[in-house]
Amino acid sequence: MDRAELAAFLRTRREALQPEDVGLPRGRRRRTGGLRREEVAALCDLSVDYYSRLEQPRGPNPSEQMLAALARGLRLSLEERDHLFRLAGHAVPRRVLRGDHINPGMMRILDRLEDTPAQVVNHLGETLKQTSMAVALLGDESAFTGRARSLHYRWFTDPASRLLRPESDHAAQSRLLVADLHGTYARDGHDSRTADLVDALQAASPEFAALWREHPVLGPSCAPKRLQHPQLGTLELHCQTLVDPDQSQRLLVFTAAPGSESHARLQLLSVVGSWHDRSY
Repeated sequence: MDRAELAAFLRTRREALQPEDVGLPRGRRRRTGGLRREEVAALCDLSVDYYSRLEQPRGPNPSEQMLAALARGLRLSLEERDHLFRLAGHAVPRRVLRGDHINPGMMRILDRLEDTPAQVVNHLGETLKQTSMAVALLGDESAFTGRARSLHYRWFTDPASRLLRPESDHAAQSRLLVADLHGTYARDGHDSRTADLVDALQAASPEFAALWREHPVLGPSCAPKRLQHPQLGTLELHCQTLVDPDQSQRLLVFTAAPGSESHARLQLLSVVGSWHDRSY
């Protein structure tokens, strides 16, 4: 680990970022360009003391998880992320198999959607980043570990994951998820994380195994989704999708038709706030 070079690299990237780049107000009292250390620490979900010690440089050797958080918080490109890993003495993550680094452009879009339910998911259905409104709508989907990070896996192995959907929609949702995973499997092949997930689901869920043998294919349209929020009731939402083919990631934005009851309920999410009474 090259502490001096790591510190210099973090400092230059922090100073290059402007508050507007990450969805923060500039404020009248800001005298210098760039972000403050406490702002970067918050973006990376790190303590201010920990981040400050990395820049000074006298911090510990950051783990791969810490480095991934720094790369996302500082809106690094893939090349910059790889450089960060090398400076910290870690092997560069494999780009083909690792889909947890969000494209800086997609992050900039997400930063501007703080008043909207939106989130970034990868090719395995793992939620990488959510707006606070998305957490209020769906729960904190980025907190899971292991295979449970994947919505596909949770849907077929944890009954609690289905409580957000009306029971009459379960069959269609199951088929949609299997079709989505079939498309990913066809692209990634047998020696991939996708193949590992498929094998695990076939062993754990007879429903998944039966649907997998049918080879369902995704249709061209995105039908409205019905969600059952524990406090707001049923909402009918549209899910607009922005795809980043290089990273195999999607930005999902949930909206409701203006003037509808669902639209009125969606406006209440900021008042309801996060909910944590579900385990999925």
